[in-house]
Amino acid sequence: MEGIDKSFPGVHALDHCRFDLKAGEVHALVGENGAGKSTLMKILTGVYTKDEGKIIYKGKEIHVSGTKEAQEMGICIVHQELNLMPHLTVAQNMFIGREFTGKNKAFVNDVEANRRAQVLFDKMNLKLDPKTKVGKITVAMQQMVEIAKALSFDSSVLVMDEPTTALTESETEELFKMIKLLKEKGVGIVYISHRMEEIKRITDRITVMRDGMYVDTVNTAEVEMSQVINMMVGRTIFETANEENYTDKENVVLEVKNLNRGKAIKNVSFKLHKGEILGLSGLMGAGRTEVARAIFGADKFESGEIYVKGQKVKITKPLDAVNHGIGYLSEDRKRYGLTLSETVEQNISLASIDRYTNKLGFTNMSTITEMSQEYVNKLSIKTPSTKQKAKNLSGGNQQKVVIAKWLLRDCDILIFDEPTKGIDVGAKSEIYKLLSQLAKEGKAIIMISSELPEILRMSNRIVVMCEGRITGELDIKDATQEEIMKYATKREA
Repeated sequence: MEGIDKSFPGVHALDHCRFDLKAGEVHALVGENGAGKSTLMKILTGVYTKDEGKIIYKGKEIHVSGTKEAQEMGICIVHQELNLMPHLTVAQNMFIGREFTGKNKAFVNDVEANRRAQVLFDKMNLKLDPKTKVGKITVAMQQMVEIAKALSFDSSVLVMDEPTTALTESETEELFKMIKLLKEKGVGIVYISHRMEEIKRITDRITVMRDGMYVDTVNTAEVEMSQVINMMVGRTIFETANEENYTDKENVVLEVKNLNRGKAIKNVSFKLHKGEILGLSGLMGAGRTEVARAIFGADKFESGEIYVKGQKVKITKPLDAVNHGIGYLSEDRKRYGLTLSETVEQNISLASIDRYTNKLGFTNMSTITEMSQEYVNKLSIKTPSTKQKAKNLSGGNQQKVVIAKWLLRDCDILIFDEPTKGIDVGAKSEIYKLLSQLAKEGKAIIMISSELPEILRMSNRIVVMCEGRITGELDIKDATQEEIMKYATKREA
């Protein structure tokens, strides 16, 4: 790809970028959210058309007019958000739009689709029945189905956008084995990720982008990851431990007692203090999100008590939680945190709309615009204006919009579920600073994270869960990755 230029209304997304890929290599494409990585790859795979520049594929210049054309050429992408239909089988999803039919073309031949899918799975060493409905398999398996679907086009180029975001460690290992197999078969892989340790481990080269521009391409084996981060953000980021502790131990703002819900939550009790960042750690399926959703009233619990500032409260729906000063930032911000088709200011004001509406039901839009702009400035949200639609922002900026929503509502208790999921190092660093600042202002924060370095860096105290139970509590002075993992794997006898 040479001299690729692309503009959207109000945004110059790509400024004469370039990228090249060899057969049988894994080439990382890195940069902060909004650097233009996904836009560049969407141009390659036919989602967008370029304004300028050229794409040379197998020695010839090509013009890709759509995703179907790109797939037929052997250029495929596995998106960060999986695009599978849960009510169809694995094989039906793989061959959708190009179904096998009998001689008379009247009937779909699922037997042939199952056979072809099985051949691919065997090549990939994947133990999966093609007749299984997609809604019944794990996210990791769905990821593998997306990869198999891409390979069914006999792909020469495979773009993977944040492939490990929703995977556990063992599932990630399986993915890496798969990538090794594809390399050996001569497939060129573009690997987009924010996880530096993965990039160091599995890639051959790294291309860095910043603010829609090409920065440099380096050999992975010859470069320190700190240099790559420096190129990405244009500044040095120090990932130091959180030495600030604003915990007011005399002031308990939230207490959860004996919370139960089936197998997901078993007798969970803990306290949260004013100015404290309480890390909630554990492996996937430990029940951390379930606890957060129960406290917030998104899911009903069977028994247990919740106290806010010493008063027992009844929370049966999210509105109750919001009225008691509790805000929740879901791990799936696109599904539960934002209204993507609405503007930045509409999203920021969402939880506080009652405060800007008069008795006749008229909303004071000028005040909403003013207040939203204040938070856009405060949180450095990169957007052309508060009238921009939320779906057009990068992941890190979308996350900041959700944070702004709860700050405008002035919640005293904030639950952050995977606050930096799918976010680059620069935006991560900003969100860490923001969490520390909120704690300093006396907000009480529960932070759920699957990244141990993040939990250790940000928390003042850590509660560890395994299979719905709290198995350990650690003061940050005594916490290590090994100690957290010991409790995270402490199953019931």
